[in-house]
Order: sequence, then structure tokens, then C-alpha cells
Amino acid sequence: MLKGRHLIDPQDFKVEELEEILDLANKIIANPSKYQDLCKGKILATLFYEPSTRTRLSFEAAMLRLGGQVIGFSEPNSSSVSKGESLSDTIQIVSGYSDIIAIRHPKEGSAKEASIASSVPVINAGDGGHQHPTQTLTDLLTIKNLKGKLHGNTIALCGDLKFGRTVHSLIKALSRYENNRFILISPKELKLPDYIKKDVLDKNNIEYIEIESLEEGIKNSDILYMTRIQKERFENQDEYERLKDVYILNEEKMKLAKMDTIVMHPLPRVNEIDVKVDEDNRACYFKQARFGMYVRMALIVKLLGGK
Repeated sequence: MLKGRHLIDPQDFKVEELEEILDLANKIIANPSKYQDLCKGKILATLFYEPSTRTRLSFEAAMLRLGGQVIGFSEPNSSSVSKGESLSDTIQIVSGYSDIIAIRHPKEGSAKEASIASSVPVINAGDGGHQHPTQTLTDLLTIKNLKGKLHGNTIALCGDLKFGRTVHSLIKALSRYENNRFILISPKELKLPDYIKKDVLDKNNIEYIEIESLEEGIKNSDILYMTRIQKERFENQDEYERLKDVYILNEEKMKLAKMDTIVMHPLPRVNEIDVKVDEDNRACYFKQARFGMYVRMALIVKLLGGK
């Protein structure tokens, strides 16, 4: 049972529990009207200490489509945080007003801290460069529905692999399925952190290679997962300027990909995917964003114990 649980890290849930959520998401996609009153009388609090479009709005849309209501803030300066209130105090107050909380925070470990202080389920909607488990659920649902399986895929991850919390979470999740292999494409300054290579990939004998060429990486991939170079994670803005355009996926590079490769991106994009690629049937990032709403609907239902 997932009722009353927190979701801070993708590995908080067993593979079977992740599959439960994905299966429910697909049932909601098939018959959304059946679930429109499932959370009637329930309140979701969205506490976003960092800017967000897709994640915040998809959480809010998810709760509204389930018949529930939403409270919260999208900018910490509009809350008592601006007066110096601690995260723990904020969570204790908000958990008294709501039935479930989704939190995004720039500080790594903040979602865990929130879960300790909360009397209701807490969902990590992104904590610094650490984890983003609901994006991972979105990614898993996208891959399962568009590739037909979560095992036996070659996944090329391109861009900011150092600070990219979506990448970190997805590697953790897909490493739990058999025969997946990874192609890690990044400049040396933005390589995947050693602790993920050691504690996740090496520990589980997952095959992977590290390269700097997008052209080379795209050729043999079943899934190309693009990410933006994140300006907000750089302390040195000169370094950001130097690296921001290192990878740009365009029509020419897409000619190197297999006909059944899918292109994913957690969004927002800046210029790492040319808009002309949107016309390619293999570009799936807007479908991916829509899947995010349905998988968050399923997650909310499960954590609140809905039938």
C-alpha cells in the first residue's frame, strides 16, 4: 500500500509499486471521467521555492482533474519564508491545512527535511541538483508507452549530467530494469557525478560509456534524453556561457538516429533542440509533458489511498 507514504527518491518505491502507479496512469488516460471525483474534498499544497511551469501546473491540473483543490505559492517571497520562517515550520503549518504536499526547493535534501516535519504525504518536486522523482515517473510512463518496455533499451543522456536532477533520478530508476545500457554524453565539466556511477551503475553492473560527441551517441540509442545546460546551477557565469551551446540537436543530427528512436526532454528547453525537430515524429517531449499530468494524478490517488 502506498497510502500515507512520501516520495522523495525514486528508490523509495519498489519496482512493483512504480508499476502500480504507471498502470493506474494508463487507466486514467483511457477513462479520465471515471476518476474526476476521486479526490473531492482533498487539498494539495504546492510549495514552490524555485520557478516552475510544467511541474507545478501539472500537479495543480492533476488535483483539479481529480476533483480536489489546490493551495500554495509559486514564489517564496510571497510567503512567510521572506520573513525568515524555517522550512520545518512552514511544512508543519501547511500540513495542517492540506492532505498532501508537493515541494520544490533549490537546496538538496530539503524534500527529506520536509517529509520529517510533515503529518501528510510529501512529494519531492525537485530538490536542487539532487532528485526529481515525479519527472522520473513521467519518463518511465513515456518510455513504457512509446517503446513498449522499460528493459533492454539503450538510453543516451545528453547535456548537463552533473547538475541534472532528472538525469540522476532516471538513471537510478532504469538501473532497476534488466539489460538497460547508458550512453553518457557531456563535456568533461558536466560529467555524471562519480557517486552515481559508483553507487548505481557500477554497483549494479550496468553497462555504460562516457563520450563527448552527440553525433556518436545518437547513432545507437533507442532513447535520446536531451537536457539543457542549467544557468541557475553555475557559480561561474563565464563557464556557463562557454558551455551553453555545446549540444544542439537539429534536423541534420536526427538523420543519424534510428527510425524508432524517441527524443525526450524534461523541458524547459532553451536552444538545445532546434524547433524544426518538433516536426519529426520521433520528437516526444510534448507528449512526455502531458504524460506527466496523468502520472501525477495516479501518484496523488495512490498516496491518498483512493480506490
